[in-house]
Amino acid sequence: MQPLLMPSFIKKGQKVCVIAPSGALREPERFQQGIEIWRNRGYKIHIPENIDQNWGYLAGTDGDRYQQFLQAWNDPECLAIITARGGYGCTRLLEQIVWPDLNPNPKWLIGFSDITALLWGLAANLGIASIHGAVLTTLAAEPDWATEKLFDWLEGKSQTITLGGTGWGLGKATGTLLAGNLNVATHLIGTSGFPDLENVILALEDVAESPYKVDRMLTQWRSLGLLKKVKGIALGRFSRSEPTPNYPSLSMVEVWRDRLEDLQIPIVVDLPFGHDGTNIPLVIGAEAQLDGDTGLLTYCRS
Repeated sequence: MQPLLMPSFIKKGQKVCVIAPSGALREPERFQQGIEIWRNRGYKIHIPENIDQNWGYLAGTDGDRYQQFLQAWNDPECLAIITARGGYGCTRLLEQIVWPDLNPNPKWLIGFSDITALLWGLAANLGIASIHGAVLTTLAAEPDWATEKLFDWLEGKSQTITLGGTGWGLGKATGTLLAGNLNVATHLIGTSGFPDLENVILALEDVAESPYKVDRMLTQWRSLGLLKKVKGIALGRFSRSEPTPNYPSLSMVEVWRDRLEDLQIPIVVDLPFGHDGTNIPLVIGAEAQLDGDTGLLTYCRS
């Protein structure tokens, strides 16, 4: 994957659209707190009237959620799109999207977890960069310095962002950053929403997946030869993933080492992104360097 087309910087006073492309909104207070963070930065926030509707576990029918996305993307006054929450549903939207119907002028799409499907779909089909970062229902829980990193990037105040974790050695690798949720990304394999992995620094996180399930997913990637394509692997938080008590299990780190170490590429773990903790924004499509000796992941504007 080549470096992707970066949307323009945004500035106070411009329009930002909210969409709920995934699970039904269940945290109205946290949602409103996230909205206020954006408003306090000086942005004009557009919220659809049907933002709080639901169709079972989804935030509306596929048609309704797709129209929210399409209208926001094609709105010439909208410079960025922020997602309400994750959950489940974005992979269903990939069946709906007619990519040529989307305005080719890029704009920032921001989210993580289930939003991975849209982030990767934009990369694979339109070559447009996006941000793997906090959704509105998690934004208020972020430390101020992490939120500043998000806005500093969006507003053009920062050209480089660095995250620190634990390196496994093997020096440095450079490539195009591709970040997402392991479970969602695994279910994108073989679809039009799965990007080319050549020349990629692959950054993955997950939640509520026990070690054997992560083993199973990584084994699928291995069996398809996908991990042989990447230049380096950066692992964030795999929260709420403890093995079943009193049941034989490998630890998560043991699974990672067993399934990844023989790739002989730089790998860094324990990076501060993902669920249930600090979620540093990762710009999908940025030029990145992963240092397996120092444990640093650095990305910058191309």
